Amino acid sequence: MKLILASESPRRKELLNQIGMEFEVMSCGGEAPVTTTIPYQVVEEHAMQKAKAVADNVTEPVTIIGADTVVALKEHILEKPKSKQDAKEMLQKLQGNTHEVYTGVVIIKKKQDGREDCIRFHECTKVTFYEMSAQEIEEYVNTGEPMDKAGSYGIQGIGAKYVKEITGDYNNVVGLPVARLYQELK
Repeated sequence: MKLILASESPRRKELLNQIGMEFEVMSCGGEAPVTTTIPYQVVEEHAMQKAKAVADNVTEPVTIIGADTVVALKEHILEKPKSKQDAKEMLQKLQGNTHEVYTGVVIIKKKQDGREDCIRFHECTKVTFYEMSAQEIEEYVNTGEPMDKAGSYGIQGIGAKYVKEITGDYNNVVGLPVARLYQELK
């Protein structure tokens, strides 16, 4: 059955390619407001919105994957930074602390008769940062890497040097828990 990723995230594409998945990418448009502020519920709602937007625009039998990732510190969601100052402030909060990265995933299997089966789940990975000096934060933000990342860092890039430890799925922090996704697809 044809597989569609309802995301234009380069990191999600890389992760699916890494495990040998064949898929197409279909843009799902913007996200609608959610009904909650609880991190795992937010990512599941956004993942559902993305997958459903694609499902509503295809008529053939297909499997659609929608996903969303957030960084949360003490249940407060840290979005992508809006400015360099915003990125610095987020990194100041994260440094020396443990936070959670949640990814919600929705799999919609659209059948020949138009019916849809849906699987919905989330993964949570705990990430602990080393202490960072103001100079380290400034230099990291100036690389530009934090600017398109939830929580203002990329564990798969330069940001890796500030990660003391993780508990859970590394790929979840990158943007897609591919091992769990694979198991659910089976």
